[in-house]
Amino acid sequence: MTDIDVHQHLWSPQLVAALRSRGTPPFLDGWTLFLDGEPPYEIPPADHDVTRRAELASADGLGRALVSLSAPIGVEWLPSAQARPLLDAYHQGAAALPEPFGAWAAACVRDIDAKVTAEDLDQGFVGLQLPANALADAVGYARCAPLLDLLEERDLPLFVHPGPAAGDSSGPGWWPAMVPYVQQMHSAWFAFRAFGRAHHPRLRVCFALLAGLAPLHGERFAARSDGGGIGVDPNVFVETSSYGPRAVEAITRALGTDAVVQGSDRPYAEPPKQPGFGLGREAAYAFRIANPRRLLTGDSHDSRSSIR
Repeated sequence: MTDIDVHQHLWSPQLVAALRSRGTPPFLDGWTLFLDGEPPYEIPPADHDVTRRAELASADGLGRALVSLSAPIGVEWLPSAQARPLLDAYHQGAAALPEPFGAWAAACVRDIDAKVTAEDLDQGFVGLQLPANALADAVGYARCAPLLDLLEERDLPLFVHPGPAAGDSSGPGWWPAMVPYVQQMHSAWFAFRAFGRAHHPRLRVCFALLAGLAPLHGERFAARSDGGGIGVDPNVFVETSSYGPRAVEAITRALGTDAVVQGSDRPYAEPPKQPGFGLGREAAYAFRIANPRRLLTGDSHDSRSSIR
């Protein structure tokens, strides 16, 4: 039996060095992160200490913690000549992480190269993370289609995570997380219904931060749409990062228990104090074990064997 957190971030020394080698955003100056559209962010070095993070995962009762490139940094949107050194550093470091860590691959979305992404996936990554603002409309799905086709061919899942925040950095520090990130996830949720599913019928996909609570707009969608695609998609999941019992319960009422997987967004947020968000042991088992298994493998058999 393996408890899984599908959404964490852990920067390897290779990625840190690659970010420090740059002089324009995104870059690190020591442990200060500079991005377009966000104020400078001071990163606690301990947040990316592998030994400490492994201890935290053990304390959380996790058998597996999946890390991904922090998509709001904007690496995926850089021209390929700039993105590739950062992506290579991320993949090299993430692939070398010890247990209990696994990792999502990343890909340049400005210059799509499915062959290179296939080679990255060959290193043992569980699937591919893409920024939500790359999958916000029909144009985005057309551009990213080679990557999504690759995932279907390999029976691997997609993880949709907020991308870079648009606008300037004059607002409060919490603004990007509360407004652009949530808006991106809302758009990505409905864009998948409108443009993604029909072209990728077998793709399993997980939306970060409960898809920006977009599933709670199902009644409005039913009232304003033609009625197509209103039902629950068994291969679509949402993860719980930064939300608590009220939001998770509401999403569960909208989508059912089988759609929710645990994601913490550690180190930027803490995992839930109650694994089942107050919904009981069966919900905790679904969120942390059974549903992540289906997301990652497509296996619906409710055994209690470990996923490795």
